[in-house]
Amino acid sequence: MILKSNGKEVATDVDFACSMLKQIKGLMFTKRIPDNYALVFVMKKSQRVSLHMLFVNYPIDAIFLNDEKRVIKTSSLKAWIGTCSCQEKVKYIIETSHGKSEKLRIKPGDTLKFENQCQ
Repeated sequence: MILKSNGKEVATDVDFACSMLKQIKGLMFTKRIPDNYALVFVMKKSQRVSLHMLFVNYPIDAIFLNDEKRVIKTSSLKAWIGTCSCQEKVKYIIETSHGKSEKLRIKPGDTLKFENQCQ
């Protein structure tokens, strides 16, 4: 489960992309994700990252976090053609349903809570 520091649920169904292969695949070839779902990418070390939406046929939100799980940036990505990058180093990226960041008012500086399943 992923929670905002104020206790609001971001996702209850959470998968972790720990390996390079799972991170490369991400949400590619999936049909849709439920509103309560999130895929958490866990980087081996904090780094600059970019995302693409190749082979993802629905829009998503991406939330970039530092190693303290503090939000650095949020971005909405369009199906197939969306791309984004983060100039600051990140440890986690959360991919979740489109509109989730706006709906929960997730913004830079917020802290999210979840148990890292990749350790």
